[in-house]
Amino acid sequence: MPPFLKSRRWLWPGLAAAVLAAAIVFFGGAFANRIYLDEAASRGETTLRLAVAALSGQMNRFEPLPELIADHDDIKELVSDPDNPVLRARANDYLKEINALLKSSDIYVLIPGGETIAASNYDLPLSFVGENFSYRPYYQDAIRGNLGRFFALGTTSLKRGYYFSSPVRIGMEIRGVVVFKVDIDAIEASWKGGDHEIIVTDPEGIIFMSGRPNWLYASLNPLTDERRARTEASRRYADAMLRDLPVARNTAEDGRALLRITEDGKSREFLELAEEMPEARWTVRVLADTASAHAQALTAVVSALLALSLAGLGGAIILQRRARLAERMQLQQSAQVELERRVEERTADLAQVNSRLETEVAERRTAEQQLRQTQADLIQAGKLAALGQMSAALSHEFNQPLAAVKTYADNAATLIDRARIDEARDNVSRISSLADRMASISRHLRNFARKPNQKLGPVALDEVVRDTGEIVAWRLKAADAALTVDLGPAPLAVKAGSVRLQQVLVNIITNAADAIEGLADRRIELAARRKGSRVAITIRDHGPGVPAAIAERIFDPFFSTKGVGKGLGLGLSISYNIVKDFGGTLAVLNHPEGGALFTIELDAARAAVREAAE
Repeated sequence: MPPFLKSRRWLWPGLAAAVLAAAIVFFGGAFANRIYLDEAASRGETTLRLAVAALSGQMNRFEPLPELIADHDDIKELVSDPDNPVLRARANDYLKEINALLKSSDIYVLIPGGETIAASNYDLPLSFVGENFSYRPYYQDAIRGNLGRFFALGTTSLKRGYYFSSPVRIGMEIRGVVVFKVDIDAIEASWKGGDHEIIVTDPEGIIFMSGRPNWLYASLNPLTDERRARTEASRRYADAMLRDLPVARNTAEDGRALLRITEDGKSREFLELAEEMPEARWTVRVLADTASAHAQALTAVVSALLALSLAGLGGAIILQRRARLAERMQLQQSAQVELERRVEERTADLAQVNSRLETEVAERRTAEQQLRQTQADLIQAGKLAALGQMSAALSHEFNQPLAAVKTYADNAATLIDRARIDEARDNVSRISSLADRMASISRHLRNFARKPNQKLGPVALDEVVRDTGEIVAWRLKAADAALTVDLGPAPLAVKAGSVRLQQVLVNIITNAADAIEGLADRRIELAARRKGSRVAITIRDHGPGVPAAIAERIFDPFFSTKGVGKGLGLGLSISYNIVKDFGGTLAVLNHPEGGALFTIELDAARAAVREAAE
């Protein structure tokens, strides 16, 4: 066969092979790129889910703690009296102990205005005590009554952390803010050395978490003056130098976002995968290097060309190639299944942690309910003990009217026999008045002895004081004491329960009668005045006062200075807890002119309504 005929015979197959090779290079290359970019995206999405789950778990673990700390009695007492050195020292020790137990970064307490008055690092060189953080958004959110969350670089410690904050409420008033700082270095350290670059950005696009330290505080978006001003207003990154990361954005054929970052003269392309964390206002990004995917795609194209050129070597080589490709796909599928299994295990662990936290909260609520029930039973026992002490004197109170009733009844019968009807009617009227008196005494004792419910509401102070006077009249008479009452020019009402408030006043006035019995000056003075949103009730006697040695123990249960059989030592302890349940305070001090002065402060109420339900 002539050479030109032979060349013509191979011309079309050659052209077909060239066209097929060109198609493999152009179309096959793009297709291979897309496949390997999809695989890289799949692995990146798995890594992204793991990173978001780890961050969410770490944040959810600490989120409820500031609110629990804000509800602690030491913290509430401190914000109520922030200048008290004893309360500050106690709060500092408590915060340091909790911080060590929870392995958090820092815990501190702010008062309105943003000044720090207690901190877990109070005894360290870089203590927060005395610092003002009013510019921080977590303080501004909490002082308005909300729960705050904020990530920042500490202006004092220069350490990064995530801040949780909660308001400290005293009654209906916000008196301070508790801040809980969590260290995130451990999470960030786990990202180093992986196949992907993991970064976390704030709402302004600034990187604050990264496995690459040189990317910290760099922005993926251009740093405009407006964005820089918002960041500097909150001092989120203290004095750190903010800069633009040299980024060029592009879009792949399948619509995926691509980033090209140039550093030190070297340029790298990354596939960007992002997921927002709305509760933290973060965006978590996984950057998958596309160099590996492009290399794999190039390898696939070259392999296809080699396979085309070596097609004549036989089907065995083709089958071997397919077997290798199937094995690779199986390995990749197994790796994906393993990653999904790990994600499921991690999710199950987080669910168990949440379940344990819910169980602990339920146990705490049950304990609080049991404590309140025990306290109510103790109050009722104290009242019954007080009624027992009253019984002897009350029998005398009833015997006198009964004797008078008997006398008036006999006289009335005699007068009727003698037809002296007007005088008999007068005796019957006297008998009715004495019956009313005994009914009044019985009614007050029944109301006093009855176990109250737990509702609070507006209580008219003059009615409570009047009923209290009738209950303690026997004791005042026995001690030959005089009770003077001054409730001011305008009617006063407080937020309380009428029967329980009567019990507090009965306990304090009875103690005052005991203190002045047998003395020359046997006056007891009860006064009440309104002070802003509170009402102050004072009871002063002219006795020897409270010795300094027992002043700190006077409100302890079962502490009494009376003789055996004259008291259980529960009266003032019960009164203290009743006033505390009302959201008020009970304190005692010695009057400068002599005698003890008890002061009760309660929230004022708009209108007084008789609480018959109690």
